[in-house]
Amino acid sequence: MEQNLIALIVILLFVVVILIKTAVVVPQRSEFVVERLGKYRTTLGAGFHILLPFMDKVAYKRSLKEEPTDIAAQTCITADNVTLEVDGILYLQVINSKMSAYGIDDYQFAASQLAQTSLRSAIGKISLDNTFEARETLNGQVVMALDEAAANWGVKVLRYEIKDIQPPRTVLEAMEKQMKAEREKRAEIARSEGEKQAILNRAEGDRGEAIYLSEGEKIKRINEAEGRAMEILKVAEATAEGIRKVAEAMASPGGTEAANLEVAKKYISEFGKLAKENNTMIIPSNLSDLSGMVATAMATFQHGKKGEEGSGGEPEVRFRG
Repeated sequence: MEQNLIALIVILLFVVVILIKTAVVVPQRSEFVVERLGKYRTTLGAGFHILLPFMDKVAYKRSLKEEPTDIAAQTCITADNVTLEVDGILYLQVINSKMSAYGIDDYQFAASQLAQTSLRSAIGKISLDNTFEARETLNGQVVMALDEAAANWGVKVLRYEIKDIQPPRTVLEAMEKQMKAEREKRAEIARSEGEKQAILNRAEGDRGEAIYLSEGEKIKRINEAEGRAMEILKVAEATAEGIRKVAEAMASPGGTEAANLEVAKKYISEFGKLAKENNTMIIPSNLSDLSGMVATAMATFQHGKKGEEGSGGEPEVRFRG
């Protein structure tokens, strides 16, 4: 009885071990490659599977998720013979588990090595200045080279990204000086453009001021000329009106006698002024009307005597002929 119990326990343990060895649970987004007696049999997808004991075994386990792989820093030489330290990261995805298991021994190592080789080749075709600007182009060239080779490995290269490009210290110092000089150049250009614009603005302002001043002076002179013209016109009109009235007065009865009287009065008045101001008096040579001239002379003499007391001498009479 005890022997039967022991045998039963042994059989149960054997069955459990067999189940453990043959029952396989494949996780989501994973595949297991199964071999039977060392030969590929099938690829198991996600779920529960029972293998043939002692015949089947899981030889390879593959994840169908995207796998990032670090690419170690490596030395690259540009077209202008500058040494750079470049590292990156590679993103892979297994699309055929069987080919990834039997097409290559280690697809991740192979992909990283091929990425480094492709990157060195791509950087060697461009100059240092273009290296920093052409990251997208370099990434695309690496992905293209890897994807073509990885097609036989059952692996899809999704993308490659350059993480860092590190030139030598001397090159960095030279680039910093170049960037500083470029910034100073742009600043100087900006300053000169500002000064140019300021000069143009000032010149435009001076021009506008000169135009306004000249326009003002022009208007002023026009107004003054018009004022003078109006003044001359008014004076001429007044003179013409005076002459017209004198002519009308002379044409009326007794006008001529009145005019002669006015002229005589002016004549005598002027000679009286000469007698007061000067000891010498000039008398015209026209003496045809002697009585008139004598009367004029006597009147003048009377005026001259009034000025004698102040001058201390007799006035000298000269005839001018």
